[in-house]
Amino acid sequence: MKKALITGITGQDGSYLAELLLSKGYEVHGTKRRSSSFNTGRIDSIFADPHDRDARLCLHFADLADSNSLAKLIRQIQPDEVYHLGAQSHVRVSFDIPEYTGDVTALGTVRMLEAIRDSGLNTRFYNAASSEMFGNTTDVPQRETTPFCPRSPYACAKVYGYWMTVNYRDGYGLFACNGILFNHESPRRGETFVSRKITRAVARILRKLQDKLYLGNLDARRDWGHAPEYVEAMWRMIQHPEPGDYVIATGETHTVHEFMECAFEHVGLDWRSYVEIDARYFRPTEVDVLVGDAGKARQKLGWEPSVRFRELVHLMVDADIKMLDDQLSGKWQRSMAAHARE
Repeated sequence: MKKALITGITGQDGSYLAELLLSKGYEVHGTKRRSSSFNTGRIDSIFADPHDRDARLCLHFADLADSNSLAKLIRQIQPDEVYHLGAQSHVRVSFDIPEYTGDVTALGTVRMLEAIRDSGLNTRFYNAASSEMFGNTTDVPQRETTPFCPRSPYACAKVYGYWMTVNYRDGYGLFACNGILFNHESPRRGETFVSRKITRAVARILRKLQDKLYLGNLDARRDWGHAPEYVEAMWRMIQHPEPGDYVIATGETHTVHEFMECAFEHVGLDWRSYVEIDARYFRPTEVDVLVGDAGKARQKLGWEPSVRFRELVHLMVDADIKMLDDQLSGKWQRSMAAHARE
């Protein structure tokens, strides 16, 4: 049984990756930060019964800002594979907390690499790089050979982590890969990211729980894919005989405006009645166009996306409507039960 360690297991990608690895027979370990509230909602569905957890999944308290906690985990678990997904991952927020973003997103990657190197284990390492590293490059589409031009503290931190991964591969012989993933979404996407912010608002507006949706730059163009397919690409990189760096993308680009319009149209609403622009959501420096060429991944890994833009938007809207309806139904049932007790 292979053992894998996932940093950021409670996030969108971490939860899908955990499910994938468990389905392949792995023993899966994940890191989570100490919190006064439960933050495992995305992975709770892995367990059929919360009192009978899958013995092949174990969570550990650790922090990417604490090298000792990471080194102890590597020595304790002795993983065959490490998937480093943890980060301060919100681009807009990185402008507000640039130092923290650099510490966790950039130096956190070095701490993981150093923990593996110091252990002496033959652990394979995957680093979650980002299309944001390309920034305002003039190359369209972006490939593995495209020069980086980061336009945010988050992107700068990801560039640092990328090159340190390459250096540990070249300098110490680590099996270390960079996945340069373009935007990838799902119903598990964080609610502050623009895609989920839109689909969640559409559901609430449809059910008359919200009147307005406030957005920033609607002209930014992004390459949007489906998160479960992208974690499959991560796994394939680690299984390849040789370590390398790969762009993972659909090759299509759409504006935030198109995403928003598609979401509202799906439920028969006119977005013009609900959407307003709020300058607070604009970034100090914008990235105009990101679209990737995943030709290398297609050729070497046999990977290509199947879920396309409109299908992705629709499945996210449908999921948010169902989630909201389930919540409302539960509240109604609890209200009726309370009334009956009275």
